Amino acid sequence: MLHIVFHVWKYFLSVKVNISQYKSKNSIDNFGLYPKIVPTKLRLGGFMIERILKKVVQNNFLKGKGIIITGPRQSGKTTLLQMIRNELNYKSIFLNCDEPDTREVLTNVTSTQLKELIGNAEFVFIDEAQRVKNIGITLKLIIDQIPDKQLIVTGSSSLELANVINEPLTGRKFEYLLLPLSKQELVNFNGKIEEKRLLEERLIFGMYPDVILKKEDRVEILKTLTDSYLYKDIFSFQDVRKPELINLLLEALALQIGSEVSYYELSRLLGVDFSTIIRYISLLEKCFVIFRLRSFSRNLRNELKKSRKIYFYDNGVRNALINNLNPLKLRSDTGALWENFLMSERIKYNNFNKIYAKMYFWRTKHKQEIDLLEEKEGKLFAYEFKWNPNKKFKFTPSFINAYPDSERSIITKENYLDFIT
Repeated sequence: MLHIVFHVWKYFLSVKVNISQYKSKNSIDNFGLYPKIVPTKLRLGGFMIERILKKVVQNNFLKGKGIIITGPRQSGKTTLLQMIRNELNYKSIFLNCDEPDTREVLTNVTSTQLKELIGNAEFVFIDEAQRVKNIGITLKLIIDQIPDKQLIVTGSSSLELANVINEPLTGRKFEYLLLPLSKQELVNFNGKIEEKRLLEERLIFGMYPDVILKKEDRVEILKTLTDSYLYKDIFSFQDVRKPELINLLLEALALQIGSEVSYYELSRLLGVDFSTIIRYISLLEKCFVIFRLRSFSRNLRNELKKSRKIYFYDNGVRNALINNLNPLKLRSDTGALWENFLMSERIKYNNFNKIYAKMYFWRTKHKQEIDLLEEKEGKLFAYEFKWNPNKKFKFTPSFINAYPDSERSIITKENYLDFIT
């Protein structure tokens, strides 16, 4: 018994010393804002998941520009800041704009006051910056008037943050998008074999960090996310007169993934005018809940020009909205889940790898269709998604004849990791 007590006490002393050293070396306490002592990566079962964006951000340190990280709520932005901060060999300050006194200090502030606030910190972290009024001017002052500091900022959505920073920070920022965990990040952690085994879980429950890290609570977590939490910024920053319509609209869209969406049909279904549907879809897109895919056209008569499809950034959110978290064997929408999953993972893949591709779907008036077209570097790449690898598919001759130089691939369970990792 004494042996156990001795080792526990020895461990406590070592932790206490480490925390003291950490504070004195890496942090500045300007409003009681010592950082949490957290692991440098997301923990899973005692191990840790590396975020790809961390290295991308680190490669742009001290280049005279601010770094802006946007993304949906609960995608891991605050944790990413803490990861980055804990690996620094520089003094830093962390300002959490969820705190009212922090918001007050950063509002209508002069460059002199900012210099006093930042002191000798070399890195300035500002979390949830969209909550500060006129934050763009404050960020501009830091970059212009205190140029030897590295500014790193997060915002839970692009709604207000984009509105207030784009003009003041033109030419002064690197901007990145952090989405929920990607298949690439999970493959890097679990390996390809294990992630192939977990494919059905990913299709049903999605990729939000808490959903994966707290498996026993994932249903409740998804319920919280879809109960307006993901898009609460809409109610904070926008004049939304019918908040109950948001959920009804999302449910309708969730039932149409993989299909073309008609705004007119949605307006009739929900009993609101056409312009309201367009506005709400745009707001949901800015909150990174959904994204749109337009139809591809090079002015061929039989191609549809104004069609669009709408997908969800996360399968788990989509399934929770329609209250269907059943296994695949009990579902009739497996093909749609597969398509949504590959679309969202491809966006993450392109984002991480700095692949600047325009994404479309292709469909003719005769209902010939291709799931995804990517236009990049002057070339066209066509992809068709098939859950069943044994199901035969051939690209339609009309597409091949119209775009003979395009590269064409069929993505199945057997080769999908090559497409998104």
